[in-house]
Amino acid sequence: MTLLTVDQISKAFADRVLFENCSFTINEGDKIGVVGANGTGKSTLLRIVAGLEPFDQGHILRSRGLSLEYLPQSPVFPANTMILQAVLHGHSPVLQVIRDYEQAAAELARQPDKPVLQDRLVWLSGRMDEVNAWSLESEIKTILTQLGITDFLQPVDTLSGGQKKRVALAGVLANPADLLILDEPTNHLDPETVAWLEQALLRYRGALLMVTHDRYFLENVTKVMLEIDQHKLYRYEANYEKYLELKADRIDQEQASEQKRQNILRRELAWIRRGAKARSTKQKARIDRFHVLDESENRRNDASVQMATVSSRLGRKTIELDQVSKSWGGQSLFRDFSYIIARGERLGLIGPNGCGKTTLLNLLAGRLEPDQGSRAAGITVKIGFFTQNSEPIDPDIRVIEYVREAAEIVRTDDGELSATQMCERFLFPPALQWTPVRKLSGGERRRLFLLKILMSAPNVLLLDEPTNDLDITTLSILENYLEDFPGAVIVVSHDRYFLDRVVDRILAFEPDGQIRQYEGDFSSYLELKRTSNLQAGDAAGNQSVPSGRQSLAGPPSDLRPARVQKLKLKLSEKIELETIDAQIAALETACDDLRRQMDDSATDYVRLQVLGEELAAASAALDHAMERWVYLNELLEQIEQQKN
Repeated sequence: MTLLTVDQISKAFADRVLFENCSFTINEGDKIGVVGANGTGKSTLLRIVAGLEPFDQGHILRSRGLSLEYLPQSPVFPANTMILQAVLHGHSPVLQVIRDYEQAAAELARQPDKPVLQDRLVWLSGRMDEVNAWSLESEIKTILTQLGITDFLQPVDTLSGGQKKRVALAGVLANPADLLILDEPTNHLDPETVAWLEQALLRYRGALLMVTHDRYFLENVTKVMLEIDQHKLYRYEANYEKYLELKADRIDQEQASEQKRQNILRRELAWIRRGAKARSTKQKARIDRFHVLDESENRRNDASVQMATVSSRLGRKTIELDQVSKSWGGQSLFRDFSYIIARGERLGLIGPNGCGKTTLLNLLAGRLEPDQGSRAAGITVKIGFFTQNSEPIDPDIRVIEYVREAAEIVRTDDGELSATQMCERFLFPPALQWTPVRKLSGGERRRLFLLKILMSAPNVLLLDEPTNDLDITTLSILENYLEDFPGAVIVVSHDRYFLDRVVDRILAFEPDGQIRQYEGDFSSYLELKRTSNLQAGDAAGNQSVPSGRQSLAGPPSDLRPARVQKLKLKLSEKIELETIDAQIAALETACDDLRRQMDDSATDYVRLQVLGEELAAASAALDHAMERWVYLNELLEQIEQQKN
């Protein structure tokens, strides 16, 4: 059954066309993903389908009685609304009964001897049964808890932007509808919650229309892809992986057609230049044909972000954290944590929301001071911090003026580039460079913020949820840029694909309050955790993994980034391989020196205990360095074998 039909709709803002003559249908059970570059109108299309945005021309036909729920990128709630009330917005009668019941229960608690209050509470309890309020309230609280919200009576006004997004998501999931429209539903969700949401949407019987940058999420959930490309809409009956293949085929066909058009145009141009003396109908027709070809638009003119490497020299000393501890709001986030950032570090920070990942980034950046311990940074360290929320920008400032605040000229691998040239590489053509920032889309503002950070030539990049609001094409090129970036990269991200592409070491914030280190990318970490859980289950006599967590084993192997499948030494590993012999030698010398000191302090038991602890730490560091030496040399041998 067809739920909704979009017929030849167009939308433009002033002189900027988003899409023209777009048509598609949404049928029962469809799971549709919408993709396209920032600024092409993905969010606008979702608002149009939801009936919240007008369109310039065309028609939208909805089936009789169609119910839909819409999740915006940045939800807004009425003032003085409690979380439970916000989620129950689609159940006004139920919400009223719950309010009446809670009010009556409170009054009875204050006056327990009044029979009239007891009778009213009994009557309201019956009303709760009639409207299924007990079950609905329990279901909503379960969803909120799964999304990390546990104080159901907390005012929404006091929540962060990410928490408000999760409350809004709970609202659309708890209100059954024929069609769910979701704009970036995975933003602000940790990987485990994203995996839970995948399962929830796969079980959902209604139709789904969503925009998301999460490529694994698209692959696992969607069966249809809609792409907005150069003002046109293309529909693919495919998941994300198959869509990439079909898009490549479409582009090849368009390029072949364009090549044929150019060949014909060259022949017609040669004929025109020879001159047509007579004015026969045939010659006039040929001249008209030339003008039609000449004026026809070359549609296959793809634009993509070009990121030339911009960085400054990084010395031997980078950033060192020594026994740092930090608490927030009376809650301890981490204790006695030490870490030294290597020059070619590719580090991913993962953990549940609120565990302290962003706080740790702010400590590394020097924006926060630790409660205990110390932070030290080398004199050559130049930090670029891509925060979750872009810095406040004067809405009236023009794009080029904002970029020039960072630098007028930068030195790149391609030579010196001006701010104007860098803007063009980031898909801000000359006309758009003089546009006020207020006219940019959310994704374009994030791209502009990223450009300004890179213009400052950092050598240590701190990226806090960099995938939020960036389109997939920009993300792919950013991933390639980071792979060749000569400095250190530390990333907080819930995007599993991005972590697989970028990082080779994980710092996981564990439930016991510890931060533990795992070698490898995110999928390797998940596989290790899954294996550990299975082994623990076997020891307890439990041979299975709960079905709702099976997706935590990682994405299908054929969708994983190519970097995982192709063996090669990354920049950080090359640097580590060059320095690890000296590191091992230094640790061996330190261990020998500590043993000699222990021999000399045989009668000083206090001194002996301190030296013993130092020796244990140095020995552990030596064991780890030896393991890394073996791993890196084995990897080097495998790479050589692969070449042969």
